[in-house]
Amino acid sequence: MSKAILFDFVVDKENNRIKVDRSFDAPLDLVWTAWTDAEILDQWWAPKPYRAETKSMDFREGGRWHYAMVGPEGDKQWCLFDYETIQPEQSYSGIDAFCDENGILNPDQPRMRWNNRFNERPDNTTVVNIEVRFNQLSDLETILQMGFKEGFSMGLENLDAYISAQFYLRKQKKPGNKARVSFYLNFPGNTEEALFFYKSVFKTDFVNGIQRFGDIPADAGNPPIAEPIKKMVLHAELPLIGGAILMATDAPKEMGFNLTQGNNMHINLEPESREEALRIFEALSEGGEITMPLQDMFWGAYYGSFKDKYGINWMVNYQQAN
Repeated sequence: MSKAILFDFVVDKENNRIKVDRSFDAPLDLVWTAWTDAEILDQWWAPKPYRAETKSMDFREGGRWHYAMVGPEGDKQWCLFDYETIQPEQSYSGIDAFCDENGILNPDQPRMRWNNRFNERPDNTTVVNIEVRFNQLSDLETILQMGFKEGFSMGLENLDAYISAQFYLRKQKKPGNKARVSFYLNFPGNTEEALFFYKSVFKTDFVNGIQRFGDIPADAGNPPIAEPIKKMVLHAELPLIGGAILMATDAPKEMGFNLTQGNNMHINLEPESREEALRIFEALSEGGEITMPLQDMFWGAYYGSFKDKYGINWMVNYQQAN
């Protein structure tokens, strides 16, 4: 059962700050990753119809996150977040500012000093306590006039939707722990069309049918899924030949996804044990770029993802059979 969502948004003009307390129906490690991993941030940080696009990210004390809010017509508002302090899975702070594509700050726009604290609760939910400070009251008022409350609220709802979809998908029963290899594809909204084409070629049928975003149980604490999104494919599995499995999902722009040719396909490995998952992950990722460290996830899997030194995307996913 979904837990009630906490959302307190307080404007403190006497101290030139905004305070936000927000809970998420996921454990601490998953929420921390969602706030500190560029690939996931790009999926939820911007309010619709905008999307976030990371140019570079170096999540460490003294590092920077250079990103853009991209409008529906392709226009970009660039921002730069300078990380000052980081306590893993506890808190991080830094200064967010408007800039240009090259990271040159705009002195005419307000700067915001963020301090985010993460606290896991006994019910396996996580509360993020956010404090945003401004140099002067006029800066705070300018940000509010720009729609900060509405935009930030929508971004947090995007994160709720991401968590709900991943939790529902990964909690589906797995018939056994037999190792297998599959190919995981992401499409911008035409997954069903593509799958039926592949189905006609390989003359096979879907394993457990097609699951759609509309199949996610409606929980009181989560934002409603838009009608067009409900019809899109959340997950489907199609046997190919020789025991290979093709898996696919829709990653629509409306939910903050930004697909480009090359990042929309992963080779998905499902080893028979945690030990083998760790061995494969460490060996294959050597010299590459880890996008999600191998770790226990809230949906019950031991999961990680990376791009190897040859530019190939991989996922390692061990999940005990139910």
